[in-house]
Amino acid sequence: MKKYFGTDGIRRIANTELTPTLVYRVAKAGAYVLSKHLDHTPTILIGRDTRLSGTLIESAMTAGFLSYGANVKLLGVIPTPAVAYLTKKLKADASVVISASHNTYEFNGVKYFSNKGMKISDEIEQEIEEVMDSGKIDELTAIGDKIGVSENREDLINEYVYFFRKIFEESIEENNRIDFVVGLDVANGATYKVAQDVFEKLGIQYKIINNEPSGININHDCGSTHLEHLKEFVLENKLSLGIAYDGDGDRCLAIDEKGNEIDGDMILSIFSKYLKEKGKLNKDTVVATVMSNLGLKKYAKNNDVNFVETKVGDRYVLEELLKEGYNLGGEQSGHIIMLDYNPTGDGILTSLMLIKILLEKNVSASKLCDIITLYPQALVNAKVKNEKKKEYENDKEIQNEIKKLEDEFKDNGRVLIRPSGTEPLIRVMLEGENQEYIEKKAKELAEFIEKKLG
Repeated sequence: MKKYFGTDGIRRIANTELTPTLVYRVAKAGAYVLSKHLDHTPTILIGRDTRLSGTLIESAMTAGFLSYGANVKLLGVIPTPAVAYLTKKLKADASVVISASHNTYEFNGVKYFSNKGMKISDEIEQEIEEVMDSGKIDELTAIGDKIGVSENREDLINEYVYFFRKIFEESIEENNRIDFVVGLDVANGATYKVAQDVFEKLGIQYKIINNEPSGININHDCGSTHLEHLKEFVLENKLSLGIAYDGDGDRCLAIDEKGNEIDGDMILSIFSKYLKEKGKLNKDTVVATVMSNLGLKKYAKNNDVNFVETKVGDRYVLEELLKEGYNLGGEQSGHIIMLDYNPTGDGILTSLMLIKILLEKNVSASKLCDIITLYPQALVNAKVKNEKKKEYENDKEIQNEIKKLEDEFKDNGRVLIRPSGTEPLIRVMLEGENQEYIEKKAKELAEFIEKKLG
């Protein structure tokens, strides 16, 4: 079991749990593990989101890499998928994103990407941890002219903008309408500048909110985890579509012109249908996680699309895509991976593909979503200390309560219990036909778990 890395890198409260000392060690060990087979001086990219602690963590990370002898290119504030894209395009040896994604500002995190622009595997994370705790870390010290150097390359964000222009410019120019206006909620996060630049370059009319980051307002009542304000914004301004990114820009959720949410499962159904019609859905398959709605499975069955399920986490979706040669997968939360373009979830890419389909088909967003009917879901978090998150599996009383619910819902819903990979929580998810009833049952079970393990 890993000590530092969770399902999405290392994520902790900055400067108390995610200390500069820990980050320095993670950088040194990571540079060693990721580049030990190289025959040249490694180059590593570093990007970050807008949270207050970003420059603190960036400085410690840079020091660790330089001390080992790696060279660093500092990308500044930039979305996670942009770092992934640039790592591959520039043929860097590795990269790091400093972000806590959708978490509040006091958290920060470290995510490694390989030279292929993909999150590193569980096995490599395990190896980094072993080096960190082995005592070998002190030996990884560059001397004299072997010490690394860093350079500021914030200008490289322009390469990411051009990436979208190559993909979408022709189609959007051909199908754009004067009455088509998009609302953008950039969560005071990593997309706050680049999203505007992309939409302006493509000629998409937009109105933007939550684009004034202060370092502490990232994800605060905004972005993909708080859609209420965007819903109001879309309705008040009579917009064609609302788009919400998360703090680091790898997620995208949407709001239709009537104020209804378009979640990741709905986006996957829209994209898979479109790609299948174009003959571009590899093996007619969509990949999603166990958290996906039953409605996505039924959509797939009714539309002759194969549905493949993985563990929770976009890294496991990506692994399945690569292993079997599929090209579309994602999560209900809005991580959508389109492997033909970028090997990670990309909020801006997702939003532009949705816009491309809307304009090409010349229909409303609500009409586009008619192909899928979602089952009501209730998700309640039980607050449990990190070291106790797995104990529910062996607690007989908790297992008995779970079994009762599974028996009750087996024919018209389901029960899913899983520990969070990034927070001190156990997530209780129920799916059924009656929203009020499943919310009541989910809350009761979460409270019972808290009482037993809290």
